[in-house]
Amino acid sequence: MTEENKENKAAEAKPEGKPEAKQLNAAHKFLIGEKMGMTQIFDAAGNLHAVTVVKAGPCRVAYTRTKEKDGYQAVCLGFGHKKEKNSYKAELGLAKKLGTPALKHLREFRVSDLAGAEQGQTAGVERFAAGDWVDLQGVSKGHGWSGAMKRHNFKGQPASHGASDRERAPGSLGSRRSLGRVLPGQRMAGHWGVETVSVQKVKVVKVIPEENLLLVNSGIPGAAGSMVYITRTNKKTPKPVAAGPAKSKKKEAVKAAAKPAAKK
Repeated sequence: MTEENKENKAAEAKPEGKPEAKQLNAAHKFLIGEKMGMTQIFDAAGNLHAVTVVKAGPCRVAYTRTKEKDGYQAVCLGFGHKKEKNSYKAELGLAKKLGTPALKHLREFRVSDLAGAEQGQTAGVERFAAGDWVDLQGVSKGHGWSGAMKRHNFKGQPASHGASDRERAPGSLGSRRSLGRVLPGQRMAGHWGVETVSVQKVKVVKVIPEENLLLVNSGIPGAAGSMVYITRTNKKTPKPVAAGPAKSKKKEAVKAAAKPAAKK
């Protein structure tokens, strides 16, 4: 068999791959990611930045919500996969529509316009760029049942005058004469952590599309490996500084304009 016949036979035997999924419109700036940890990097000017590394995407558009059918507009992204034996029937049905394994994490993002969003599309980290401002949301670390000093940063009480058992006590709670009871909302011992926490107006320092990494200049709530939801910030952000002439050149130009022309 000649080399040409071998190549033709190999091409016939090779199964045709599935067509690549289309990309979600870059105007939809939201992603699901996984917190990897923190590190430090230098920028082009030599400044050192503490950054959190997030493995953001690639995500799959699981479905969309419309006003006509659901009463609101949203795009649901899926991140990661899980085993079939650990999936519900609804998750398996959705995976069958998408032609992928069952999605592990699903999150809906409200949008004002559904243009360019369809089921089955993929969303990558390329939709963000260095210098963008984003909001990050995660679940804080759990600390179990904690006392008032640890949970609310109380000072504690004196250890002198025989008060050996009151050093870490929260203090008086229900001292009002007319009620004689503990009012709701007092800062006391209780469960600490495992709460949804948002960090707003965070700057993107660097994007590494080859590894789906997003480096942001802030800490993110939660432990390494926890889910992070990234959206474009709604806060007012500083405008980029336009490169203009130096101050000295500006002063020289003003002086030259103010100086009268010499007589001939």
